[in-house]
Amino acid sequence: MNAQSGKYIIFIGVMLIVIGVVVYFFHDKLRWIGRLPGDIRIENDNSSFYFPITTMVLFSLLVSAILWLIKKL
Repeated sequence: MNAQSGKYIIFIGVMLIVIGVVVYFFHDKLRWIGRLPGDIRIENDNSSFYFPITTMVLFSLLVSAILWLIKKL
């Protein structure tokens, strides 16, 4: 391990804390996550199946954009 690895670990830890605080305080405002058009949800009497395709594509684009910005800076 070198100093650069330590910086990445600290950055990931700070991002996890920020995400945790946002989810903790704004969980009632984030109900749209997982309910976007294109997310597959099948619920029966005894079982349920959930596959958030659109949500995962949206998060993937967001993370890719953030990493691209970090890389440019």
